[in-house]
Amino acid sequence: MRCPSLVLPFILASLASALRIPFRTYSSTAHELLSLSRSTRRATASNVTVGLPIKNVNNVEYLGNLTLNGNTFTVILDTGSADLWVAGNVPNATDLGKSVSLSYAIGTANGNVHSATLTFGNYTVQNQAFVLVQDTSAFSSDFSTAAYQGLLGLGPNTGSVIYRKVDASDNSADSTLFRIFEGSQTTSDYITFLLNRANDAQESFAGEFTIAEVVPQFSNITNQPKLTIKDVPTLTDADQHWAVLTDGWGVTGPDGNFIQIGSSVPRVDSKKLVAVLDSGFTFSQVPRDMSDAIYGRVQGAIYDTTNELWRLPCDQELNVTFHFGGVDFPIHPLDTSSSDIQITKAGVTYCTGTFQPITTAFSLLGEYDVILGMSFLRNAYTLIDFGNFVKGGKDSSDPFVQLLPLTSQASAHADFVQSRLSGVDTTGSASKTLVPASQESHSPQSAAEIKAHREQKILKYWPYILVGCLAFVVISLGLCIWACCMRRKRQRAAARTAKSLPLSQQYNLGSFHNLSDSALPAAHKGQMESTDNLPSYSYSYKQYGQ
Repeated sequence: MRCPSLVLPFILASLASALRIPFRTYSSTAHELLSLSRSTRRATASNVTVGLPIKNVNNVEYLGNLTLNGNTFTVILDTGSADLWVAGNVPNATDLGKSVSLSYAIGTANGNVHSATLTFGNYTVQNQAFVLVQDTSAFSSDFSTAAYQGLLGLGPNTGSVIYRKVDASDNSADSTLFRIFEGSQTTSDYITFLLNRANDAQESFAGEFTIAEVVPQFSNITNQPKLTIKDVPTLTDADQHWAVLTDGWGVTGPDGNFIQIGSSVPRVDSKKLVAVLDSGFTFSQVPRDMSDAIYGRVQGAIYDTTNELWRLPCDQELNVTFHFGGVDFPIHPLDTSSSDIQITKAGVTYCTGTFQPITTAFSLLGEYDVILGMSFLRNAYTLIDFGNFVKGGKDSSDPFVQLLPLTSQASAHADFVQSRLSGVDTTGSASKTLVPASQESHSPQSAAEIKAHREQKILKYWPYILVGCLAFVVISLGLCIWACCMRRKRQRAAARTAKSLPLSQQYNLGSFHNLSDSALPAAHKGQMESTDNLPSYSYSYKQYGQ
């Protein structure tokens, strides 16, 4: 997922560095990922593979294969971004002369936009635009040891930097899936993905990615409620994601009660949450108070301020359930805390809480509340229909998401006991009960986060602030104009009144007197009767032409 939208992954080479990472999955050998033909895929096995196999690396990365001009690249499949980039050799690729920088939470991928023939599964796209990254040092410090050579964005086309950078009237700069859907009027405009859980002997399926078809084992996904894609609530659509609304109070916590935290997104039901489905996040991101409600009542839990996440004893079972479209989605307790990322303190082994406090960098403008990454997506088979997001595609309906629950709490409990407790159920012991809500621990906010929250509030409501300022200016200008009009009106009224008065009152001359009037002052009378002091004037006239 791209910043501020989302995150990209990095390899889990060390425990300490595995935090806000996106999605990639592969077993030990990523190059075993194969694009199988339809005839091969429709084998007679009970768990037949109909799409591209997705392989899993320690539940941290999910990867697939594609080819560019015949060269195969293992790439991260990321629903949180929309661009394709690879690092390596693409023979005979055409340089389009556009330099691009793609920003992710763990760095940037920089390079020039090229085009080449792309093959992804059964689909081939001519002149597909992508970024050829020459220098990967800005992206990830361990990229040289990573199991992937690039990333394939599966998000809405409007989030593509290439799409905005390249002037392509023929849509050649559109993202890969949009090119596939635009080029085929017989292909339904949807994808599905199924993420498996590594090291879980009880799981009965493998990871799989499909285009325009569903995994037969889970075909009833098409009967699930259609969750409308939430429009991005900003002035542009560049940050549009696969975002859907939860039900009211959409999360049930470990104590069996709703976590009553509402949305921060404008014009959304305050009890619902805007949740982005992002296969590029290893750990899901939730409001800080929600993360605290999940982990803050666990005995012995500690908050890692350096990495901004909760650590808890690995033998602590926690059950959390999300609610979408009236359907419950229990989270497997092996996904609520990760044993793939552990630390040991004072002889106690701590697993990592997989629902981290969301940082304001990812929800700066109040566009969404939750980012549901791999820790959620392993518990739901996901179908994303692109609908009318694809211009010229087959489907003219609104885009939507369908989710099919994969986890049963009863079987998940048995799985947890077997995997974490060596078959001995100690989950009911006194040391594993949650402390009272009044004793819940709370994760601290840094000064930078507090400042960011304040800035967020301003940015979140800036359209209202702007409208308020404009309204103030308009009202002030209107009052000034009204005051001027009233002043002129009073002046005209005064002028009309003056014209109707006697001349003496108009010019304030007082009363008139006869020259012989004895009431006149003597000085005035003398001046009027005498002409001795009047000056004399002489005039000369000149007639033109004389």
